Amino acid sequence: MRLPPAILAKTEEILREVLRFTSPADVALSRFFKDNPRFGGRERGVIAEAVYAVLRNKTFYTDFAGAGNQPSMRRLALLGLLDTVGFDALGGLTEDEVHFLTRVKEVDRNLLPAQMRANLPQWLYDKLVAQFGEEEALRLAAVLNTPAPLDLRVNSLKANREDVIAKLAEAPILAEPMTYAPLGLRVHKKPALQNLELFKQGAIEVQDEGSQVLAQILGARRGEMVVDFCAGAGGKTLALGAIMRNTGRLYAFDVSEKRLAKLKPRMARSGLSNVHPVLIAHERDAKVKRLAGKIDRVLVDAPCSGLGTLRRNPDVKWRQKPEAVAEMQEKQKAILDGAARLVKNGGRLVYATCSLLNEENDMVVEHFLSTHPDFALVPMREVLAEQKIPLEMDDYLKLLPHKHQTDGFFAAVLERKAPVKGAAAEAGEDA
Repeated sequence: MRLPPAILAKTEEILREVLRFTSPADVALSRFFKDNPRFGGRERGVIAEAVYAVLRNKTFYTDFAGAGNQPSMRRLALLGLLDTVGFDALGGLTEDEVHFLTRVKEVDRNLLPAQMRANLPQWLYDKLVAQFGEEEALRLAAVLNTPAPLDLRVNSLKANREDVIAKLAEAPILAEPMTYAPLGLRVHKKPALQNLELFKQGAIEVQDEGSQVLAQILGARRGEMVVDFCAGAGGKTLALGAIMRNTGRLYAFDVSEKRLAKLKPRMARSGLSNVHPVLIAHERDAKVKRLAGKIDRVLVDAPCSGLGTLRRNPDVKWRQKPEAVAEMQEKQKAILDGAARLVKNGGRLVYATCSLLNEENDMVVEHFLSTHPDFALVPMREVLAEQKIPLEMDDYLKLLPHKHQTDGFFAAVLERKAPVKGAAAEAGEDA
């Protein structure tokens, strides 16, 4: 079925806004659809996917869409729509545009220069090549430039995985159990879940498999005191609450009132009553200090570049700058230092990011260990064995889209050692 001409015009209009990179692409698209309410679900889906296709393939598409730094916005929109709905759905094209799209379709991308094939900014491409080697960096980039699957987490307080699979099938929505997350499901296509009773009743939540694994490796147990230090909108908080079987106390700390407000309706759906959202000003807030040395488990899913989520947020690679990564590293060190004060003797601290870069991952953990002799690294292979997660890792968790079919995630498990005899009082003062 051919698209109405208005779709091309509107795709061109929103692309012009998105490619200014003044706000995240999903925010710009949400605002655009509010201003254009007459579009139905299919039209909104086509426009959004066309925009994301351009963001994923920007280096290659810009080169073909025009000379220098001034690509034709109409041509970029056409390329995004070609990628999304195919040639036959595009109507009202000029002869030149038909010829242009035919020429692009015939390009053998394997013959393009490596950085153009990767569709990454030069600085990021260079970092990934230095870290992984060119061959693996290109494999990683190829998967980062594809759309992410839709992953769900079954809320074990309200349902089990097999029953949810059966109920989704009635919709009909095909879902399959995940490999690593014991309560995870991968959904084929992208249905409107918010209309399902399963979603309204809190039996399912949207959550990437990698994010579910992060919650699992914290090892939270019933009755413990646990802190999700950078809770955001609370995806991992909800997973932790269910793992704890709605017992103990689970604090959701965040510096953003807006993000914590998004957690409240999700908590209500989930049936959890052990979650306590807490707004903090910074990592050394008095509310944090009051809990110093009292917490069994602390999860720090630190603010980061977000480069592991490019399948979902392809605009990040164009909005992110190398100097921002260096600034982020300093913030990550400060947050990890602040969160560590909460951990009791024998307690565990998990540092995690959704970044691919060593600067935000290994280097932050190594710096922490060099300045905190009272903490020791727990090898990830041991943690995964404890949690019966079938992943092979060494010291750290390193999930990669092209290897594990998850978002890119890093995590390290750190344990606070019991103080040496006679030093307990001094350690308590330092905390």
